[in-house]
Amino acid sequence: MAEAASAAVQEPLLRGLPDEITIWEILVCLPPKALLRCRAVCPAWRRATSTHDFLLAHHGRQPTLALLQDYNGDSLDIIQLDHRTGLSAADHLQSVARFGSDLFRLAASCDGLLVLTINCVLTFICNPATRQYAPLPLLRGFTVLGMYMYSPTCEYRLLLYPNPILRQANLLPDTQDGYYVFTIGSGQLPRHIGCPDAERLVYDTTISVLFHGSMHWYTDQMIMVFDITTELFRRMRCPIVSSKARLFEIGGMFGMSSLKDEAATATMDIWVMQDYQSEVWAFKHRVEFPVAPLTLQFGEFHCQWSVVVPSGDGHLLVLLNFGDWLLQMDMDGKLVASFHRKSVSTTQLRLKQTLVPQGFFPTREGYVVNTWPFT
Repeated sequence: MAEAASAAVQEPLLRGLPDEITIWEILVCLPPKALLRCRAVCPAWRRATSTHDFLLAHHGRQPTLALLQDYNGDSLDIIQLDHRTGLSAADHLQSVARFGSDLFRLAASCDGLLVLTINCVLTFICNPATRQYAPLPLLRGFTVLGMYMYSPTCEYRLLLYPNPILRQANLLPDTQDGYYVFTIGSGQLPRHIGCPDAERLVYDTTISVLFHGSMHWYTDQMIMVFDITTELFRRMRCPIVSSKARLFEIGGMFGMSSLKDEAATATMDIWVMQDYQSEVWAFKHRVEFPVAPLTLQFGEFHCQWSVVVPSGDGHLLVLLNFGDWLLQMDMDGKLVASFHRKSVSTTQLRLKQTLVPQGFFPTREGYVVNTWPFT
């Protein structure tokens, strides 16, 4: 890998340092925006940081961070929450893309790619790091349920369901009940794979969580599981809760959080999967958030929360929306950090930015780079 990048360089990138260190210990660790700026230094830097091996290694060094969305006026701002220690307060919330319309909705993410929809009818894909954007017209009328990489071919695929309202109005006459799979860049129509109880999954669940080679959704006191290799569905046991629940995956840990909101406090219970094959869950923690004093200080609790996220020291954190504030709480129910963002909301999506080129972007009709809808 080092030889491939070094071969493209005719003279040392930095005097006094071997290219092995400059490329594979310094440049490879830079965030995407900083790396793109470095390419303007000289042609040698640009060549060294443009090889496929280098870009794959660079992607592997990027952190996987929680995504927030901020509808500010007539635009949508996609924000990463960088919860790592050592950052200034201003650097914890970093805008990765801003779109010039508030009609866009985040639907899915995988690696460094985002899928956006408008009114659950129109679908688009973008890479916020390279500012590439393209519509996916073959998906008109489909609801996006998740995105994943199909390992045998390294293709990105979407799991879809035809919009029930459009089907009932006979506006999607060639579709059947059940799920569809679409391979991005294939140029082929979505492929029907069927599934019982499909419509309930569409209406009752939140965004999927990818873990152990499968996509997972919590719905109606159970977990629906879709194996992304065999394209088969199954059901999984989960803890029985009497309140709202969401799944999460962090650093190889699969878990579920449920939130019970009462007048003065909100209680969150957290379980983790102890044995995936046997579907054994273990209760991990109960967190009590002091809603009354937080409401007095920050405003009304919106009963919105994100997947728990790890801080720099490995402890779990929770994001909560209060009034015009986003609060970061620890497992003792104590306030860790607060961010005054009037219209920001949490999501269950995460992003690991990438500069690895995707060949399907230039082949799409309507493909653009660094222009509208980016602002």
